[in-house]
Amino acid sequence: MQTRAVFHSAQAAGLYTRLVRHFGHKIPVVESPEGAELQFVCGLAQLRHDADRLSIHVTSATATELAQTCEVVESHLLRFAFREDPAPLVWHRG
Repeated sequence: MQTRAVFHSAQAAGLYTRLVRHFGHKIPVVESPEGAELQFVCGLAQLRHDADRLSIHVTSATATELAQTCEVVESHLLRFAFREDPAPLVWHRG
């Protein structure tokens, strides 16, 4: 199962860096020129960014694990972006 979301922000690069560093202390994280892969117990989150958006792609084995992975990534992103008064992410299956 998989889903995607995009978070629009002028601070996308900084939010990406903060997420990668934060999770890098807790779970396996692999960075490449294309972005980062965060390997949670419940699924894989792939992060990419450009000047004004952070793209998130989540893959998990089950719907429950997919929801858990999305919730962990989204809750941290929204907490780190609090100055922007962010709205919840809109996830798109597929």
